Order: sequence, then structure tokens, then C-alpha cells
Amino acid sequence: MIEAGQRIPDFSIKHMTAGGMEEATAADLFDGKTTVLFGLPAAFSPTCSDKHVPGYVEKAEELKAAGVDQVVCLSVNDPWTMRAWASSLGVKDEVFMLPDGNCDLTKAMGLELDLSAINAGVRCLRFALVAKDREVQFINLDAKPGEFGNSSAETILSKL
Repeated sequence: MIEAGQRIPDFSIKHMTAGGMEEATAADLFDGKTTVLFGLPAAFSPTCSDKHVPGYVEKAEELKAAGVDQVVCLSVNDPWTMRAWASSLGVKDEVFMLPDGNCDLTKAMGLELDLSAINAGVRCLRFALVAKDREVQFINLDAKPGEFGNSSAETILSKL
């Protein structure tokens, strides 16, 4: 599992924009920036939709005032689902919705969660980290499925 002092691994992920499908790389998103990256198990799921993403949208300005350049949400979903989910939640520029449809980035960071028992396949653990120029400063995990708090925007803001 990725730890403080390690770097966000290289990746190239397709995501949806108003202009269509585009590519995002680790360098594009993290180099030269302070980033809050939070991950969650699934788009449209209750805790993710009711608490996790809305908390980061609500606290985006406070996070920026605390020195964060951007907030990125990682989920093992396809680009179209992430775009539809962002739209349903009213997410605009506050949070960059990063789809990891093949679970490549999630696995490269050692943050996968096997939810096959509930027909959800391999997903992402609920976590939040702060990275400066791709180097992880700290990471918080919510240890059990359905647990929420350690990775909340409020908790991360209190650590900045």
C-alpha cells in the first residue's frame, strides 16, 4: 500500500470533458501541485454520493485556502459513469473526477478492495491522501467497507 514519502505512480487514464474523451497522466494532475486525492468504492453508492464527494465539494474553497491546488476523486468506474455521477451531484470544477475503470491506478497504489461477495468486483478502498508534487505527505484510510470519517474532507482539512 502506498505510504507517506512514496510517489503517486505513473498512469494514463481516459476521462470525459465537455469536448469529449481526453487523457490525464500523473504528470498532468500531480506535478508541481499540492493535491488531495480521495478514493471511494463506487459511483452512485450511498456513502460516496451522500457524504464523501459532497463533503469535498463543500470544503473545496477551504482546502484551497489551506494550500491545496486541486481535489481529485478516484473511483473504479468508467469515464461515462464518472461524468454522469458528477453531473447528478452538481460537481463542477471543485473536484476532478478521475475514472479508474480497469483498476490500474488503484492496484498500483495497493488500495484495491475486493467486493466480489456483493457482486461489485474489485474496487477502491475509501481513502484520502495529500500529495505535493506527486509525493505522498500522508494517507488516511477508512478500514472497513461502509466506514467513513478518516477520509472525509473535514478530517483532511484538519491535518493541513
